[in-house]
Amino acid sequence: MAAEDLPSQFDVVILGTGLTESVIAAACSRVGQSVLHLDRRNYYAGNWASFTFNGLLSWIEEYKNQQEVQITESEQVWRSLIDEGEDVVPLSTVDSSISNLEVFCYASEEEEKEEETKAPLTSCQPVNAETVSEETNGDSTEAQDTVTGDDATASDTQTQNEEQEVPEPQEEQHTSDISEPNQSQEEKESQPISSPAEPPVEVEKKITYQKLVKEGRRFNIDLVSKLMYSRGALVDLLIKSNVSRYAEFKNIGRILTCRNGKVEQVPCSRADVFASKQLTVVEKRMLMKFLTFCLDFEQHPEEYQDYTEKPFREFLKYKKLTDNLQDFILHSIAMVTQQTLTEEGLKATQHFLRCLGRYGNTPFLFPLYGLGEIPQCFCRMCAVFGGIYCLRHSVQCLVVDKASNKVKAVIDTRGQKISCSHFVVEDSYIRDEQRQSTAYRQISRAVLITDRSVLPSESDQQISLVTIPPLESSAPAVRMVELCSSSMTCMPGTYLVHLTCSSSGTAQEDLAPVVSQLFHVSTTPGEKPSEGTEERSKPAVLWVMYFNMRDTSALDSSSYNLPSNVHVCTSPDGNLGSDYSIKLAESVFNHILPDEEFCPPAPNPEDIIYDGEGPQAEGPGFEESSNTEADKSQAEEEGEKSPSTESSEPTEVDSVTQQSPSDTTPSSEE
Repeated sequence: MAAEDLPSQFDVVILGTGLTESVIAAACSRVGQSVLHLDRRNYYAGNWASFTFNGLLSWIEEYKNQQEVQITESEQVWRSLIDEGEDVVPLSTVDSSISNLEVFCYASEEEEKEEETKAPLTSCQPVNAETVSEETNGDSTEAQDTVTGDDATASDTQTQNEEQEVPEPQEEQHTSDISEPNQSQEEKESQPISSPAEPPVEVEKKITYQKLVKEGRRFNIDLVSKLMYSRGALVDLLIKSNVSRYAEFKNIGRILTCRNGKVEQVPCSRADVFASKQLTVVEKRMLMKFLTFCLDFEQHPEEYQDYTEKPFREFLKYKKLTDNLQDFILHSIAMVTQQTLTEEGLKATQHFLRCLGRYGNTPFLFPLYGLGEIPQCFCRMCAVFGGIYCLRHSVQCLVVDKASNKVKAVIDTRGQKISCSHFVVEDSYIRDEQRQSTAYRQISRAVLITDRSVLPSESDQQISLVTIPPLESSAPAVRMVELCSSSMTCMPGTYLVHLTCSSSGTAQEDLAPVVSQLFHVSTTPGEKPSEGTEERSKPAVLWVMYFNMRDTSALDSSSYNLPSNVHVCTSPDGNLGSDYSIKLAESVFNHILPDEEFCPPAPNPEDIIYDGEGPQAEGPGFEESSNTEADKSQAEEEGEKSPSTESSEPTEVDSVTQQSPSDTTPSSEE
């Protein structure tokens, strides 16, 4: 919407489109509040955003240029709009929530054309067939792992996927057939001729930097790495509000850990425990007994009451669990630190166990196309109920009434004064002079593109959660999420890897040792490790980005010197789930509208009855809602017409709300 068309008054003005702000916007709009949602960026979701590879490269350039821009205030523009008895609170114009950004490319920088001409000379098999086969395998795996609403809709989804997948084997065969005729006669003659007895020669596909850029639209790279607990606050809200219809999700296939430099699977469910080869029979019994206790530990306070003020690790030792089991529980199941108290550790373990089995063998889901889809889903719900959105549009300052010390209006970057009752703002817009303290926690992040999985398996289309215990007791544990191409976040033949930990230094200092431990990092672009070396068995890093992200989740309203009707939404926290952000959104909403329900269910498009519409041939559902005899007779006449006329003119709301199918989303019933 153009700035000159903006109304001059709203109930709520929201600055920033991160997850918390977007949930608040959807909740307010759903209960009838007028909402103006702004963001100075040219994309949605703020620090929760997902980028294509090319988009991420542009974001990196914008970040570097932003650091060099001098902060200038055009006070003369808005000083003239301030009346007597009003004061102003200026907002920050530069986002300083990201720091220490470093990028390294290890993929070969050869031209892609050279690679394509050389490939046929090294193998008797067409390379294109292998690529298509991987894509077909990815699609079929996605169809199996995608979460469905219920049994009835699951069969519909399966049928739909089968219809879409029917041509794929033909496409694969067709690609295999045309790969050789495209070559010239000289190329055919120069190819080595293999005898029937010789096994086919497998050639490793060389992924160059040019290939990454060319296929950049296949990537969806998240700035923040999180998963969704199947019984967490975010999934519950998606189901309750019907926002889940706008997205699709994939199960996390396995949970791994790194012990003694070796990656192995963590047994977390009953089946995993008894099938595990890493545990002895005695350890299996001990683990099952402890996990059973954790499910209802509140019923047995005598078991842990002496350890409530002691670390969870000491309680595990008291239970006589082996070091092997202690590491599994502490880092891969409870996912807590060495200093976490016993009761908090038991609650974290209980939450993990209760999330098992709802949608798969692990407690976690991941949204297809990246985490940045979730804030956009809530923005879409807000827009459906009348919210107004403007990107590349910000607020210069807040207009405060001196008598009440409340914000009465904002002045945007176009110089328009907009009245509002409440103002919700992302933390990065707040200046240091409006903060009680500028000491922040930091999160260290690394994003890698690799050529294969850290733990190859029969299926190469699995999302894996890997926990790397700290090398020292004082160091933080590192959490790694490895995404496959069927998650729609990377191109086939590559994996997208996210590493996250609490910062003790810069992101590169914290995470580079872990990257070197698990992956092969070449000294020169495109270099391959020698045959027979340990590095040869490791996945190769093609591209990596390190950065630190500010974590302000420990702050509350008392940490800011702001008017009482200004609500600050903190940045993403360092936890694996998003419960903190959802609970903060609910808290802010209840402060704004204490008597309203938080995100009530949105009606299904087929349940909406439109006022003022003439009695057209819109189907029996609309006609049966009328009670007059005239309407009944008209419905009978129209019932004799061809059925094709019923859907010939779909309404506008249907076309908007039905873009994302709802039959591949989490259901509220088990």
